Amino acid sequence: MEEKVQLTVEWLRQQVENAGVNGLIVGVSGGIDSAVVAGLIKKAFPDQSLGVIMPCSSNSKDKEDALRVVQSFELDYIEVNLTEPHKILLSSVDQKLKEKNAYRQEISQLNDGNLRARLRMSTLYAIAGHYRYLVVGTDNAAEVYTGYYTKYGDGGVDILPLSHLKKSEVFEWGRYLGVPVEVLERQPSAGLWENQTDESEMGTTYAMIDAFLDGEDIPEKDRAIIERLHKISEHKRHMPPSPPKF
Repeated sequence: MEEKVQLTVEWLRQQVENAGVNGLIVGVSGGIDSAVVAGLIKKAFPDQSLGVIMPCSSNSKDKEDALRVVQSFELDYIEVNLTEPHKILLSSVDQKLKEKNAYRQEISQLNDGNLRARLRMSTLYAIAGHYRYLVVGTDNAAEVYTGYYTKYGDGGVDILPLSHLKKSEVFEWGRYLGVPVEVLERQPSAGLWENQTDESEMGTTYAMIDAFLDGEDIPEKDRAIIERLHKISEHKRHMPPSPPKF
């Protein structure tokens, strides 16, 4: 574990050197993935790393756990509350859609959640530009494979240090790094809406996805869900397509 963490820390330093920038920034949500990344960037750049806490019509516990993370790692941080900007933009878009008779109630919740993720991404880059920091993503192997992230939201980042780690491994790294127990014990959630959880939205569990990635036999129901998620999210794992040169 120590060797893997150290190799990742060295990789982070190399990414910063290659990009010719000053350090690293991550959005700290209060969840395990961003907590592990927070610990890693603090190790890589003790004085040139930054966490950003971005409440957006969020559960108060998210902010409490995010504060626990930055305080436990002594990570410098900024808080930007996106609740009002999110409400204003969402309301404006919905109003215009209704005027065009194009508003669809059945997808309004998903649009709401994706907008929150994209506002957070925009905020991270707005801050990163002033510091000349790379934006560090928090997606793990299960999320990358299933496409469980918002395109140009939490998927809009510069580097992904956890992309080869299964969810169970992220928890192992979290325990090793000293992530607060409250974060280790909370149910994974992208914080897209009230009471949202990753596993209820995906229809399967991280344990099943980890087992699938390890090549183990899992129930056919779960296998079908995972394979479907992978197929429909293929576009997220590639640059936007271009036509051939004519």
